[in-house]
Amino acid sequence: MYHLLRNKGLILFFIISVCFINNLLAQRVELFRPDHDDKVYYFGATLGYTSSYLHITRSKKFINDDSVLVAEPGSSGGIFIGLAATARLSDRFQVRANPQFIIGQARYFDYVINYPQPGEPVYQRKTLPANIVSFPFSLKFNSDRIDNFRVYMLGGIKYDLYLTSNANVAGASNDIKFKSSDFGVEGGIGFNFFLPYFTLSPEIKFSYGLSNLHVPDPSLKYSSIIDQINSRMVVFSLHFEY
Repeated sequence: MYHLLRNKGLILFFIISVCFINNLLAQRVELFRPDHDDKVYYFGATLGYTSSYLHITRSKKFINDDSVLVAEPGSSGGIFIGLAATARLSDRFQVRANPQFIIGQARYFDYVINYPQPGEPVYQRKTLPANIVSFPFSLKFNSDRIDNFRVYMLGGIKYDLYLTSNANVAGASNDIKFKSSDFGVEGGIGFNFFLPYFTLSPEIKFSYGLSNLHVPDPSLKYSSIIDQINSRMVVFSLHFEY
């Protein structure tokens, strides 16, 4: 429930930001950078925020064994910076590569233990920090430009490389092991605001990981009750395109 409220707040902030910028530009009638769409390619930089959570499928052991009563993934946020390279395919279509470095994100689970060991708390949280290098590749579909404003939709694929994977760490009792990479699909909507010296493009997209991030280990108490772990992410970006 928490990650749903977080994502709704992020979407609301995104809509308010777009409306505010559009109102500012509506007061201007001068057409900025009218030849921008004729460029074969152009570059830019990206700043953004991610809200992510983990979707889990519990194993049969969780149902049959009452040693762990609750196992719930948590939601976390992170900031990122990136580079953008966009190439023109036609008047309507473009392709964009947007490598990013995501900082401060964490993956964690909250547990309630039915039979804790002496000195072991009933409520526990297992956390693994997750700095990520992400490689999204998208196809964009552009609407008509109206003065200094345009809407676009995008969809594509991404490959994420986790810099803090613990898949090969041995002897970490009761941990959950994660793979070091993920592959997924994503889609969203963005807005181009053409300014005198650059294009500001706020964008929101939804990302769905297709890989099972879980590395099964029957010897680990918290790992054996989980079958699959998939990543989910809402991404708010500000692209500064030149």
